[in-house]
Amino acid sequence: MIKTRSEKLVFGVLMSVTMAIGMEVYNVAIKMGYNTMPGGLSNMVNQVFPDALVEASYMWIFVFLFSHLWGNRLGHALAAKLIRPEQDNPFFITLMISSCTVLVMCPTMSMVAAILFNVILAGNPVSQLPAIWVGTLIKNFPMALLWNLFAAGPFSRLVYRKIFRH
Repeated sequence: MIKTRSEKLVFGVLMSVTMAIGMEVYNVAIKMGYNTMPGGLSNMVNQVFPDALVEASYMWIFVFLFSHLWGNRLGHALAAKLIRPEQDNPFFITLMISSCTVLVMCPTMSMVAAILFNVILAGNPVSQLPAIWVGTLIKNFPMALLWNLFAAGPFSRLVYRKIFRH
């Protein structure tokens, strides 16, 4: 799929932006009082979207930076222990790479969010950071995995294929 550095850059930006937007819509909705229980998000209001776009406008940069520093490499390394490229279905390979990348990136971005939103902006004591980080990770991991597998990943690959027709 990706053949050049510029293609890697474009795909990285696409994934970072789509992941940031989806996760910020989710987190802003929760912050506004909507819960993820059945019916909890069904009463969501449109104000969630502009508020989420404000946060996503800078959070995607953190996603991009950390995915390029270690998230993608570690995700691929973990997936390499599970896949056999010469034998496995390409869909399974993509599924494993995406899942393993989320396994690395969700704890990373949960720490960024815990520090930024709960310690710096909300003024919670740094001594509470471990508990805030674990709580943020537990809340975000299911959504990050599902959003990556069923929305951000397929959308980013579709746009990528439209831009770079190989």
